[in-house]
Amino acid sequence: MKVKVISRSTDEFTRERSNDLQRVFRNFDPSLRTQEKAVEYVRALNAAKMEKIFARPFVGAMDGHIDSVSCMAKNPNHLKGIFSGSMDGDIRLWDIASRRTICQFPGHQGAVRGLTASTDGRILVSCGTDCTVRLWNVPLATGMESDDSSDNSAKQLAAYVWKNAFWAVDHQCDGNLFATAGAQVDIWDHNRSQPVNSFEWGKDTVISVRFNPGEPNVLATSASDRSIAIYDLRMSSPTTKLIMRTRTNSISWNPMEPMNFTAFLLLEILDNVWWWSTVLLLHDIVIGGSAFCLHFGIAIYMDNGQANEDCSCYSYDARKLDEAKCVHKDHVSAVMDIDYSPTGREFVTGSYDRTIRIFQYNGGHSREIYHTKRMQRVFCVKFSCDGSYVISGSDDTNLRLWKANASEQLGVLLPRERKNHEYREAVKNRYKHLPEVKRIVRHRHLPKPIFKASALRRIMIDAERKKDERRRAHSAPGSIPRESIRKKRIIKEIE
Repeated sequence: MKVKVISRSTDEFTRERSNDLQRVFRNFDPSLRTQEKAVEYVRALNAAKMEKIFARPFVGAMDGHIDSVSCMAKNPNHLKGIFSGSMDGDIRLWDIASRRTICQFPGHQGAVRGLTASTDGRILVSCGTDCTVRLWNVPLATGMESDDSSDNSAKQLAAYVWKNAFWAVDHQCDGNLFATAGAQVDIWDHNRSQPVNSFEWGKDTVISVRFNPGEPNVLATSASDRSIAIYDLRMSSPTTKLIMRTRTNSISWNPMEPMNFTAFLLLEILDNVWWWSTVLLLHDIVIGGSAFCLHFGIAIYMDNGQANEDCSCYSYDARKLDEAKCVHKDHVSAVMDIDYSPTGREFVTGSYDRTIRIFQYNGGHSREIYHTKRMQRVFCVKFSCDGSYVISGSDDTNLRLWKANASEQLGVLLPRERKNHEYREAVKNRYKHLPEVKRIVRHRHLPKPIFKASALRRIMIDAERKKDERRRAHSAPGSIPRESIRKKRIIKEIE
C-alpha cells in the first residue's frame, strides 16, 4: 500500500535562538486574501496618524548672540559645526550636538553680512558693512571636542579693507578664491590684499553671490536692479543676465543638479483696496521695511508693502532662463533665506512671516512648516551637512535646531524598528492619493495671522483671475494673450 505523507525538515521552521522570529509560511495567491488592500489602507491611515502624533520637530535653541542673527555658514570639515554672524558684528562657531558655543571671532565693527568656509574647513571668510573682509583660522574638529576653550581660540589671519560695504561672500568649491558682493563683484585670493579680478555689469549694488558647486569657475549674482547675472572666471566677463520684475536677494544652487535654481518674486499691487486690507490684517507679521528671500536659488528683495508680494519660489534651469521649471507656493510674506539639502531633493526656506517651510525640489507646495511662539522673523536657514537637521537664525537673537523629518526617531534604531518605519512609510506613500490619507498627511496647524493671511491671499488671487477673464471676455479675440505663471515674472534675457 502506498501512503503519501508531508515531510518537512525541522531546520526550516525551528528557531536557533529564543530571540529569533518564528518563520511564517504564506501563500501569496491574491485570491486567498480578498481583504489585503483594505488591510493595507487601514495600515496607511494608521501610519499617517502616527506620523502626526510623533511629530516633534523642535530639538533645541542656541542662545548667545545679543542681536539679530543675520547669516550662517556650514563647517565642511566638521559635521556638527555651524557658523553664525549677527548684526552687532559677533561671529560664533557652534557645536550642534551640545548646542553650545565653541569659539568666538571678534573683529567686525558693524553688521556681519556674509560668512563662508573654505572647502577644507580650515579658513572662515567673513564680510560686513564695516567695509572689511576678514580671514579666520578655524579650530580643528579634534580641538572642538574638548571642553578647554583655551585650545579653541580663533586667530585672525588677515583683514582686507575696501572702499565699499559688502553684502555677501562665497568661497570657491575647489581652490583659494572667494567672491564678495558689494558695489561690484570682486574675486579675492587668500594671499592677496587686493582683488585679483572684478566684474561690473551695471551701476547698481550687487547683493548676493554664489559659486556653482559643480563648475567652480561659474558664479551667479543678483543685484538691486532686479537682475541675475552669471559669470565665468575663465572668460573674465559676464555670460548671461536675466531681468526680472522684482529684484533678487540671494542665490543657492542645487548641489546635485547645479544647472537648476529657484527664485522668489514679488507681485504688483492688485488694487489699492486689496493692498490696504492686507496690510491691516498682516500688521503684526509684516511691518513695513525691507525683506528678501532666496533659493537656486534666488531670493527676492521687497521694499515696503510686503502684503502685495507673490511669496512664491520659482525654479529655473540656468541653460534655459526664459521659463521657470516649477513654482513653489505657500508663504504669506517675504522669504528671507533658502538652502538646499545635500541630497538636492528638497530645500528649506525661512520667511518674514516667522515660519520655516521645507519644499520638495519639484513640489508646488511645502511638505512641512515649523513655527514657535517665541521665534520672530527668520533671516537665515541652513540644512546640516548630513541633511538630517535644519538650523534657523531669527530676529530674536537665537539659533534653533529642527529635525528635517518632524516624526523621525532620534538615536540608534534596532533592525526591526527600522524595517517597521520603512514599511509604514512605504504603505503610506502607496495610499497617499486617497482623500482621507491625503487630508491627514497635508494638515498642519498654523498661527492665526498666517491662516487668515493665506485665506485672504487666495481671495485676492481668485479676484485677479476673475477680473482677467472678464477683461478677456469683453475684448477682441486674441487681443489679450494668456501669460503663463512660469513666464510672467521674467522681463527679458540678455546675452
